[in-house]
Amino acid sequence: MSSKTGARRLPPPERPEAIQTRFKVIAAFWAVIIFLGLPIWWKTTSIYRASLPIQDMVEWADGKTCRPVFPLQIRFETPSLPESEANHLLRTTQHTLDDLNEFSAHHLRLKLSDNNTAASHEEILGQSQSVASGKADTTLTVRLLPQEDLAAPRSKLHPGTTQLDVYYPPSQIPPPSASNPPLSTYIAGELQNLFTEEKAIIGQILSDSNTGGANTNIPPSSNNQQQPSATINSITPQLAERITRRLRRSMKYAETYHLAFSLFTPGAEPSSWDVKAAVEEYISPLLEAFAPISNFTVDTQVQLYATFAPTAPLPEYDEAQAAWTLKKEDLSAFINAAEWPLSPSIGNGPTINFILYVPAPSQSPMVVKESGSTSWIIPQWGGVFLLNPPLSAADHPSNPPHLSQEALRPAFLTFSHQLLILLGAPATPTSLPFRLQTLIRIRAAALLLSASSTMGSLARLTESLPSIPIPANVATSVSTTLSHLATACEHLREGRFQAALVDARVAEKEAERSFFEKSMVGQVYFPDEHKVAVYLPLLGPIGVPLLVGLLKELKRVVTGLKAKKRRP
Repeated sequence: MSSKTGARRLPPPERPEAIQTRFKVIAAFWAVIIFLGLPIWWKTTSIYRASLPIQDMVEWADGKTCRPVFPLQIRFETPSLPESEANHLLRTTQHTLDDLNEFSAHHLRLKLSDNNTAASHEEILGQSQSVASGKADTTLTVRLLPQEDLAAPRSKLHPGTTQLDVYYPPSQIPPPSASNPPLSTYIAGELQNLFTEEKAIIGQILSDSNTGGANTNIPPSSNNQQQPSATINSITPQLAERITRRLRRSMKYAETYHLAFSLFTPGAEPSSWDVKAAVEEYISPLLEAFAPISNFTVDTQVQLYATFAPTAPLPEYDEAQAAWTLKKEDLSAFINAAEWPLSPSIGNGPTINFILYVPAPSQSPMVVKESGSTSWIIPQWGGVFLLNPPLSAADHPSNPPHLSQEALRPAFLTFSHQLLILLGAPATPTSLPFRLQTLIRIRAAALLLSASSTMGSLARLTESLPSIPIPANVATSVSTTLSHLATACEHLREGRFQAALVDARVAEKEAERSFFEKSMVGQVYFPDEHKVAVYLPLLGPIGVPLLVGLLKELKRVVTGLKAKKRRP
């Protein structure tokens, strides 16, 4: 009986001092956790997200802030007409142009020249003088010249300038009462033809972007300009197909391109070439003309014993053409990428490769079977030219050991033409300065739309992934992008296209920098499951004793309060 009584005996009650000590220890632990641990954890693990103008970014991407417009200024020079007749001819021609134009994003504005002297080269090309002064670029100069022996008007576009000479019989000067004279109709038609391809390319760019669409309603701007429509009904299917093909073949715009000219031959000769003189003669003038659009670097190399790839189809001899032929479908395998030292990129900009291939004497001449040509373009990569030099002797055929500048002339003329295509220059008209001005407008529109689209993508990314950080430099880049986008849009509305291209280039660069920020991209690959896996092994052994002790203390306090209430 004594043992059973001892088994039921309860432990002695705790002293009040021990209870207070345990309470203070638990309270101290939780005070350190709440007032010190949690703030430090929150500070060290919180993600900094700079404030971004999300609404402005989305509106730029949706085309609600800016719709690109292209008011082209055409200057009229009429040295043989009185001012009243010149103004009347200008008004009737402008009215005819407005009736013919169905693409309001691209509008020709006729302006009578202040003086009847020829424009300077800088004014014709619309260079930095007009940009600095804030004036609209002069896209084209139309010079009206009377000619007695003409039965009907004719025109001639200078190949080295942006001047269009219109020769007309003096009898076709419209009287003041004429509303639609033949001369005005002729001039308007010629101007429409000059800008047909440019309108089609810009229309294609607008329709491919999020801001394109003929039925999009945009509120009128402050300068009361018509809002553009991204459809042109008069474009023929052949022109549309040609423009689509050209856009697919051209390189993506870059601030700097690297041009790599390579000489490849399957034997030991030729082992040298006058490439420096050829580049200076045929390529450098073109690169100088492209200076307002992009920068260029040039590299050259010579590779001997450059054979075809083992899996590539070999040339076949065609007796009808008396030449070794390559099939059109086999041209894509002509480049031996595994063994030929062709760098895909140098530095930050893309590389455009130009391959000059000198066939072996046993396989010369070499041509493309279907067309008989000796050159072709590899879309968004470069161009190839097959140089078939004349054989030195019938008994012992061999390639020349050295290629002179004159021997390189057909190849580098072809390379210059391929370069224009790869850079996206339109095919018409024949005037190179005119085509380069068109390319400036095309690039300005494409970069503005691309930067706007990137802003929309960044806004959607930051909203859909709230766990990624947004550093301060991203907010700075976004602010810079929006500022330059607004400036570029204003330049376009005012007809300052080269200034618009400058701002659009900066906007595109800053937009790409903000979207591909490394710290933002890295956080995407650290999901919440990883955080749980890190915290549980640390907090489990520490948190369970603290939580159990806190619950026991709370239970003791509640029990003591209930006991006090039961006492009389």
